[in-house]
Amino acid sequence: MREAGAETEEAVRSGGEVPEGAGPADDTDAAGAEAGAVSGGGEAGAGDGIDDPVTVDAVSAPDAEGRPRRTTRRFPLFTRDTARPEGGGRAASGDAPAPARQWPILAVLAAVGLGLLLVALDAFRFGTILIGAALLAGAVMRWMLPDVGMLAVRSRFTDMVTYGVLGLAIVLLALMAQPSPWLVIPFLDDTLHFTVR
Repeated sequence: MREAGAETEEAVRSGGEVPEGAGPADDTDAAGAEAGAVSGGGEAGAGDGIDDPVTVDAVSAPDAEGRPRRTTRRFPLFTRDTARPEGGGRAASGDAPAPARQWPILAVLAAVGLGLLLVALDAFRFGTILIGAALLAGAVMRWMLPDVGMLAVRSRFTDMVTYGVLGLAIVLLALMAQPSPWLVIPFLDDTLHFTVR
């Protein structure tokens, strides 16, 4: 019976047919031999040149040192870097000095600083309007310019909405400020008196 199993094993390896005398027990030996030949394990696959399959873990983009890392859905314990938002590149070429590369955020901050100075010098309405206008200008720059440097915080749409809503609210509140408001909206006045009473 052992010899019949060896013949069956040899036939499976060479791709031939199983001998007629092989019984049910020999079929089991043949199936085991075929599995061993395919997987490359054991004596049957030792000389076939078939390598064991190698499992490769999924990897992410290389880290700062250039080594690929394993991907995982868990957040790291310590955040070492973040992706730059869309349009967050330099606003000028790399040859330009640092202030020129970040001119959009510097322009907005300079206008806000000038507005705060005007507020401190008792020109409240003009200073506040200038602050709101600076934020609206930031929203326009975020929309029109391809790269705005540090003015890009999140996605382009989120930055535009944030700068635009805040700038518009500040300008409208500056125009409606008492005494002698430049802009009067009747239903807001009625709503304020209704809620205060």
